[in-house]
This record gives sequence, structure tokens and C-alpha cells, in this order.
Amino acid sequence: MSYEKIMQKLGRSYNAGALVNQPISRRRFMKIAGVSGLALGIAPVAVAEGDAEGKKQGLTPLQQPSEFLQIAEDGSITIIVNRLEFGQGSHTGLARVLADELDADWSKVDAKLANAGDAYKDPLFGIQFTGGSTAIAHSFTQYRELGARARAMLLTAAAEKWEVDVSALSTNNGKITGPNGKEAGFGELAVAAMSQPVPEKVELKTPDQFRYIGKGVERLDTRNKSTGQQDFGIDARRPGMKTVLLIRPPWFGGKVESFDASAASSIQGVDQIMKVDLDRDSVGIAVIADGYWQAKMGRDAVKVEWQHVDDIDALPDTTKMAEQFTELLGTDGLKARTSASLDKEVAKTISADFTFPFLAHTPMEPLNALIEMTGSGENTRVDVWTGTQFQTFDQGAVAGVLDVSPAQVTIHTQFAGGGFGRRATPTSDYLADTAKVMKAWTAAGRTEPLKVMWSREDDVRGGYYRPFTMHRASIGLSDDGDVVSWDHTIVAPSILKGTAFEPMLMKDGIDSTATEGVADSAYDLPISVDVHHPVTAVPVLWWRSVGHTHSAFVMETLVEQIARAGGVDAVDFRRKHLAKHPRHLAALDLAVEKSGYGERTLPDNQAWGVAVHESFGSVVAHIVEVSMDGKNPVVHKVTSAIHCNTAVNPRSVEAQIQGAAIMGIGMLLSGAEITLKQGQVQQSNFHNYSLPRMPVVPEIAVYIVPSQDPPTGVGEPGLPPIAPAIANAMLALTGEPVTTLPIQST
Repeated sequence: MSYEKIMQKLGRSYNAGALVNQPISRRRFMKIAGVSGLALGIAPVAVAEGDAEGKKQGLTPLQQPSEFLQIAEDGSITIIVNRLEFGQGSHTGLARVLADELDADWSKVDAKLANAGDAYKDPLFGIQFTGGSTAIAHSFTQYRELGARARAMLLTAAAEKWEVDVSALSTNNGKITGPNGKEAGFGELAVAAMSQPVPEKVELKTPDQFRYIGKGVERLDTRNKSTGQQDFGIDARRPGMKTVLLIRPPWFGGKVESFDASAASSIQGVDQIMKVDLDRDSVGIAVIADGYWQAKMGRDAVKVEWQHVDDIDALPDTTKMAEQFTELLGTDGLKARTSASLDKEVAKTISADFTFPFLAHTPMEPLNALIEMTGSGENTRVDVWTGTQFQTFDQGAVAGVLDVSPAQVTIHTQFAGGGFGRRATPTSDYLADTAKVMKAWTAAGRTEPLKVMWSREDDVRGGYYRPFTMHRASIGLSDDGDVVSWDHTIVAPSILKGTAFEPMLMKDGIDSTATEGVADSAYDLPISVDVHHPVTAVPVLWWRSVGHTHSAFVMETLVEQIARAGGVDAVDFRRKHLAKHPRHLAALDLAVEKSGYGERTLPDNQAWGVAVHESFGSVVAHIVEVSMDGKNPVVHKVTSAIHCNTAVNPRSVEAQIQGAAIMGIGMLLSGAEITLKQGQVQQSNFHNYSLPRMPVVPEIAVYIVPSQDPPTGVGEPGLPPIAPAIANAMLALTGEPVTTLPIQST
């Protein structure tokens, strides 16, 4: 769902340039935060004298430079980034934006991630988070204004020092120059500048004045990551800490009946084994040891009896779920979109059912959190080191479990090795579980810090999957190929229901994350959409590009079938029915031009595949060249074009489209699914949960549509169109449409 539509649901007009001056109201924030029962609060923010003056002028903490900018005497600059960095490049991108307006010397710029704090909340949502491809889009104007304000304060400090008018001064590459050859580096004036009043209004550069924005650059974290020197959350350490592995129930919501820890307790390095409350009202066991290996050996040695389930066949089972969902496909659901049919006779019908499995996120760095609790009473302090996408929610969740105020909890944001949505859990499951273990630990009289770690098996079986989803479409065509009617039904468990986002993104019981990409399709076709949200015991969550992961596949493969039925070229059909959407056309035309589609002849055993889709405000077109190896597609080349408005760092945009495309290719692989039988997840690691590996990765050429408009999302939009583009090439080669993912190779 686009953020323009989110703003409409909030009852506001969408204006990216004005977001920074329109933070969400406290009343609405508390309403949002209160939905999931989290005890949320705002920690007081320490501000410099200049920022105190800024507050008098009506500036919020997220508009005040001293919270985001540190300038040392030697001129080195550290920019505080309000988002998690987990591979998407916002750590560099936002630093680049601020540095441009500041006129900083980029060679002296570094960045660090912000801890949980009032100043670092998203300017639109009023909570600190990273997700929905919003990092650059939402903070672009914010960081530009921060840089411009800091620059103005530096100029004022120089004018006072030299006793000249500000208009006689200029900045360039980290220096201020004035009359008679006067010159000073930013570091020389930093202290004086920060004592200046913060200007409420500043004039921003025009795009033709940008020095860094729009210019490709190596990311600030590239060298450390490529040389193994970057620390991630999993690397965090504290003196005397213990390592914790959890034994979770074999089905969601299960509880320990009894356990025998005698063998585990005898293993050297195992400290404590205790029963603990866990996510989703389950009860498990914490194995606490001196290190990971000791904890793992201890966990393997514990014998557990789980509480009896009267009807084990009633636990989640994906085979039975498919039967239930198929029945729902034949019934009327909630009306997500209604369109009138054309006044033409139906000469032909295209009907199809689509099935999409549960998917796990499987970031390379499994979930982890290090927690330390010191002091007592009002002096209690809780510190948590973790790579989280949801600092505000997690801060509140930890506080609620440990019965302290959120102001007493510090979330130290760490670099994360991927996430794809898993580190943005509205229930804060892995942080709440960490706090629950600490609560039991302190109740036993212990004080050492605890590092709760997830194994790969914990990660694959740990819940919060992309929802199992089914679609049914019945499309009526006239004898001249026009779409007369399009009846569409979606069956998908709701991600949003019961979370803090329900009031914002659900209307009339409809979860917009399930219908996005269909109910708001850009095609000028008479599409009517029903949706069902069956309740299952399987926890679900957004997965990179959320509902677009399945909706783009359905829409783009159906559009392909319609074009073929009418004898129309796939690109020409899309151009005709996207004529009112210039950004779609620009992306599609650029991909066509660069790929040679329609001009270049492929080998006899290869075919073109085309798909174009909008998500998170950006449009991506993929044109693929594919052959078949038995039932499996072989992708030889992908030509991609994205319209994301201003590309702050084109190199990051290229990397994100490539990464998203590779992840999307993985959706097709045999074994890329999570299945359940009698409540238990059948997969456990990469031997039976498929991910794309190097041999299946094709050449991916990425092109960016030039634009000077405010940036839109980049992290996710490259994923949705890739699988349907490949499926469309497969249709050309085999004559059979692909309607079920993953593709079964046998």
C-alpha cells in the first residue's frame, strides 16, 4: 500500500516535503501504541543550549541539529542516523543528505546509529522504526533541514567572530570563507555554532546545487563489512555476560509440562536451566551458560514433556489450511474494491486459482539481544543491545515486562545482518522474550548480563511468517480482447489485526497489506476485489514487500494471459492500460530500451518475460531472458528499471534492486516454503528451506529513471515484479501458466 494512501487513511493530504513539520499527534501516537497493550513512554532528550532556544521557537527534537550532528575540533563529522542499518544503505544515504545541505567535506564524514529516543522518531508516524521502504523517503526533507540549520548556525557563529554580515560569508567542503581571505573550518566554529539559536525556517538547495545527493558513492560501512570488521548485534558483549538459548514448544502456544535437566546441568559451563514464559502465551525453557556452545550442548541434553493437546489434529496444518482457504475462495468476502463491468458480451473467460506458501525471513544474522539490568527501584537501568527495526515498540515492551518506565530502558541500536521485516514485530517477541528471561534471572538473585541468541533452526521454526495466501480470479473477455469483468477474491490471514497499526491501516475489517497491489492496481481494468481474513494459530508478519509479494505475481501473470488471449504484445498491452501513469510508463520504457526487447532476437530456447509493478511509491519494471531446464526456469539476464524519484545514492539503489530481485527469484525455488503438520513446522535449516545460491543468480542490469522529485521507497520495490516476469517467460516457453509457488521441480 502506498504511503499516499496511508496518509489518506489518516485523514491528511500527503506532502513529502512537509512531513518533517507534521509529526503525529501525541493523542494519536498513544492511541496507536496502546492497541497492543504496550506500556510506551518518551524518554527525556538532553538538548544543548541552542536547542533549548530552538524549542522556544516551536521546533521539535527531530528538527534540532545537536541531536543528529557532532562536529569535532579537527573538522570530522559524525551524523546520527535515525534508522536501523541492515543492508539497505540508509546509514550512508541519510548522512549524505545532511552532509550535502551542510556543505560538509564528505571525506571527513562518518555516521552512527541512533539509540531509541524522541528525536529519532519517524516524522510521519511519530515512532522510531525502519520499514516499508520509508527511511530515505520520510527523512529526506528532515535531514536536509537539519543540515541547512547547522550550516546557518555555523555561518552565524563565524559572522559574530569576524564581526561581519552573514551575507558576506559562504561555505564549501567543510569550511567557511569571508572577506579579506578569512577562512575557518567547521571544527573551529562548532562549539560557538551550537550555542546559536536554531533557525526555524531555512532555505534548501535546489537540485542543481546538490554535490552529494544523486551522486553514487561507496557506502560508509562497505569496507568494514567486506573485511569482516563490522560489529553486528550478535557480536555485542558485556563483562561477565552469560549466553542463553531457549527451548521453545514444538507448536505455537505450547507449554512445558515437566523437564529433566540433570544431564544438561552436568555439562561444564552450563549455569542455570529454568522455565520461562515466552511469546504467544507459551512456556519454554531457558538454558543459561558461559557461551553459545555450552548453551547448545545443554539445550540438546534437556528432556522436556509438553502439555497434552486434546486434539492434535486441530493444530495448524498447511494441507488442511489449503482446503479451508479454497472453500473461502468460493464465498463472498469483504469488499475491498468494486468496479462496474463493461457493457459488452463475454466471449471468453480466464479463470485461475493461485497459492502462495508461508515464507520465513531467514536473515543471515539470526535474532539476538543482549540485556543488562542495573540499579533498583527508580534507579533501575535496563540496557539492550540489538539490531531492531522497532525501537519505540521494543523499548515499551521491555519496560512492560520488567515493570519499569520506558525512560529507564535504553535500546542501543546495532547493525543487523538483514531482517526483511522480521526485526519489526509489533509484539516485540524476541525482545519481550529476552526481558522475560532477565526477569526470571533477577528473580533468582542473579545480576549478570544475558545474551539471548537464536540458532538457524530457531529462526526457521520461530514463527512470524509471510502469510499463506490464496487468490482466485475470473476474468471475462469480449471477442475483441477487452476485459469486460474481473472478479477477484483473496484469502489471507491478517498481519495487522490486533497490532498498533490496525487503527491506521485497517478499514471495515480489511487488512490493506493483503489487498495492496490488487485493490489499488494502476491498470484501468474493471477489477472487483473481495477478501477473507481467516484466523490461524500461525503468527504472520510482513515479509519484504508485504502483500505485493503475491499480488504482483497474480496481477502481472494474469495481465500476460489477457494480452496473449487478445494477440497483443505484452509491453503494448501494459502501455495501453497504464497510459494514465507516466512513472509506470517511464520505468517500463527504460527497461524495454536497455534490454533490447522487441529489437533483439533471443536464441530459440529462450523467451522474454515482462512485469511492471508499483510498491512503496516506486515503480519497477523487470525484463528477463529465460530458458527451461526440465521444469525449472534458468534466468540468463534481468534488465531492471526503477522510478524512485531522486536516487540519493544510485549505487545503493542498484544494490537494492539486485538484492530484491535475487530474493524474489528465490520465491520460485522448489523447497522455498514453510509447511506445518500437526502444528509443527517441517523445515529447520537451509537443507530443507531453499534460498537462492550463486549458480541461479543471473546478470542483473539496473537503470534509474531520472527525476528531481522527493525520493520514494527502494528497499522492497525490486522484489514483486521479478517472479511474475520469469513466470511469464515460462508461459511463453511451455504454454502453461504458473499459479502455485514455489515451482515443484519433480
